[in-house]
Amino acid sequence: MKLKLLLIIFCTTSLLGAAPQSQFPDTPAARQFTAWLETFNSGDRAKLLEFLQKNNPTRAGDIDGEMGFRRMTGGFEFKKAEESTATKFTGILKERDSDTFARFALEVEAAEPHQIKSMDLRQIPIPTEFAQPRMRQDAALSALRAELEKRLAADSFAGAVLVAKDGKPVFKAAYGLADREKKISNQLDTQFRIGSMNKMFTAVSVLQLVQTGKIKLTDPLGKYLTDYPNKDLASKVTIHQLLTHTGGTGDFFGPEFDKHRLELKTLQDYLKLYGQRGVEFEPGSKWAYSNYGFLLLGMLVEKMSGQSYYDYVAEHVYKPAGMTLTASLPEDQVVPSRSVGYTHFRGPGAPGSSAAPEAWRSNTDTLPYRGTSAGGGYSTVEDLFHFAMALENHKLLDAEHTKMLTTGKVDTPGGGKYAYGFGDEMIGGIRCFGHGGGAPGMNGDLKICPGTGYVVAVLANLDPPAAQRISDFVLNRLPEK
Repeated sequence: MKLKLLLIIFCTTSLLGAAPQSQFPDTPAARQFTAWLETFNSGDRAKLLEFLQKNNPTRAGDIDGEMGFRRMTGGFEFKKAEESTATKFTGILKERDSDTFARFALEVEAAEPHQIKSMDLRQIPIPTEFAQPRMRQDAALSALRAELEKRLAADSFAGAVLVAKDGKPVFKAAYGLADREKKISNQLDTQFRIGSMNKMFTAVSVLQLVQTGKIKLTDPLGKYLTDYPNKDLASKVTIHQLLTHTGGTGDFFGPEFDKHRLELKTLQDYLKLYGQRGVEFEPGSKWAYSNYGFLLLGMLVEKMSGQSYYDYVAEHVYKPAGMTLTASLPEDQVVPSRSVGYTHFRGPGAPGSSAAPEAWRSNTDTLPYRGTSAGGGYSTVEDLFHFAMALENHKLLDAEHTKMLTTGKVDTPGGGKYAYGFGDEMIGGIRCFGHGGGAPGMNGDLKICPGTGYVVAVLANLDPPAAQRISDFVLNRLPEK
């Protein structure tokens, strides 16, 4: 869960919006689509389960996941058909609960009863024909305030928001509760877990070492981590590929992580558990988000700086940027201003599985022992703003390496590009770079838009996409100048 590189792929169905029957072709694929249209948007668990059992039995076992997706999106509006045959129907959808658009492709069996073979649903940039009109700054911020109040009332946002223009905050506010049991409100200095947003700090650290000549981006990992267990991976995967998620190094979340979650206390502990694995594909051949790759980059920072990863980022990133409330202390250490995360997700580290919508619960049993170079620390919206300013004012890297850090290099499924630990995308014609983060009970997003002078930082102590929705909302409405 991460930057707005969100790729949602359901092997079956997950969509649809209320639209007149006449909008759809009279084909088996389109009829299945319209049937799903009503069922998914109804939000009725029993109806959805019945539909899946009849039309796609393999998905019926993940009814909680389907209902969680329905809760997250609010359902879909059908916007446009693109391709239609007897067995395939594709088009454009918009989430009811956000500005998010997606392209769907539904395929059915040729023979009756035309069961659904697959449903592929991917987020796309807002199509030009459906672009959200931009507003004056004061109107956009007024709309943002109303949207936040609406989501607060619906219990779908709790967190903090900061919008800055040309280096000065023009909107900042906190909403909801940091601790529901103790009735402690969120504040601007509340420290929220930031998930994968730590990747920005890791990438800056690596580029600092590149800038000083200690690391070359084209070198393989094994040149520096000479005792890395899997020699094939170490000899093939370059630093550039780790930074761009093109190394094929995979993830570390899953059953093994859940089993050893509280035993993984250092970066070396992760290496001991996962270091024998090989690459999942030929390095450089494609993009695939890799938390483990950024774990290895943290180890690279340690090896080439002679400091622990945590000491390095504190001294060389947080301190020069003026980030006084950002860190990654272990979860068993008291951090008085750190919020409690609340989730609907069910099971340790399992964002694909959702519990009943009314059951907010603490995310404690999903948290790692400590954040790593791949993510899991905590920060504030004001610290993230200071980080953005330090980047733009070249307090962390010179102009050449800042540009190298933040300029997109590899296409990603969401329609943008990935740079070095930063996403680089066009939002309604405006270029922005930054990164998001998310896991059960946490969500955040930082966007830096140099052409317009805007910086947007949003953090939430609720499940994704609580913060991402707010970031998208305001970025789609702020003026171009």
